[in-house]
Amino acid sequence: MNSHEAVERLIYKSALALDEKNFDGYLELCDGAFTYTICTYSPEIRKDMIWLQHDKEGMKTLFKNLPRHNSDHSPLTRHVTVYTVDQKDDGTEAEVVSGLQVYKTALDGGATSLYAVGKIYDTVKLSGDSVSLVKRNIRLDTRELGIGHHVPF
Repeated sequence: MNSHEAVERLIYKSALALDEKNFDGYLELCDGAFTYTICTYSPEIRKDMIWLQHDKEGMKTLFKNLPRHNSDHSPLTRHVTVYTVDQKDDGTEAEVVSGLQVYKTALDGGATSLYAVGKIYDTVKLSGDSVSLVKRNIRLDTRELGIGHHVPF
């Protein structure tokens, strides 16, 4: 498998892990220096708002504490489409841009609705045959998510 395919596979595996609430599996895909951010632009204040920002240890804590939150337990399904994979000249990293749509299905198995739309900007570490997420920045177009959902995208 070439590095482009390995990177795409990593991105898709990360979405599947979160869909399945396999948080340990998600973190296994991440480098020790991993950082995660969700942000969106606010036209009212004319700057970015950061909604979530953690390093790998912060993500572990977030996942560990999820059962303690009064949360909306409706399942989320992430649809990710890798748009570009640009490998650095030295071959150690790749910059990846993906489209993201997140769907939410009512707990009773009822209606499914589009919950959030945005793009994912990933930095992926390439090391021999292995790949890992170093940085994930999710830039949402959607700014109204309601309350009670604490699972990252």
